[in-house]
Amino acid sequence: MRAKSPPRRKRPHTPRYRLRQPQPGDFGWIVKRHAELYAEEYGWIAPFEGVCAQIVADFVNTFDAKRERCWIAEMDGENVGSIMLAKDSNEVARIRLLLVDPKARGIGLGARLTGECICFARRAGYKRVTLWTHRVLTAARHIYQQAGFRLTRSERHRSWGKPVISEHWDLEL
Repeated sequence: MRAKSPPRRKRPHTPRYRLRQPQPGDFGWIVKRHAELYAEEYGWIAPFEGVCAQIVADFVNTFDAKRERCWIAEMDGENVGSIMLAKDSNEVARIRLLLVDPKARGIGLGARLTGECICFARRAGYKRVTLWTHRVLTAARHIYQQAGFRLTRSERHRSWGKPVISEHWDLEL
């Protein structure tokens, strides 16, 4: 008589996503989704949407394919994340507009998007990657810290209808 095997444990289902280059409408989606989520989650109001729109417009209007990139994360045909790496100077790249939709949080997508930026920045010859974020964005701050970024300065101000503490983070490559 054979011994009974223990029951097999099912692995939890991890949603699959893919990263791709932007397609028509994606830059508008980046602005719209940032405005919606940040209003809902943090109460940030205008001119936050305008700041996002300006960042996207600057990126699109001065795009340098050799030194800049944008990634869109997609799950089941739906956009669920984004990040941009923009040229600040010949030696410094800037991460812009990291976003992970709530339906895609907790699967490592934010870390993957950030990692893609860092890898591309190294290949493009940058010496440093910098970014601007806010203290209230704890998940993003954690991702940046885990990737090796260091907080270089912070400042209190009132923006988008709320008092905020903005932060500047840098990563030497």
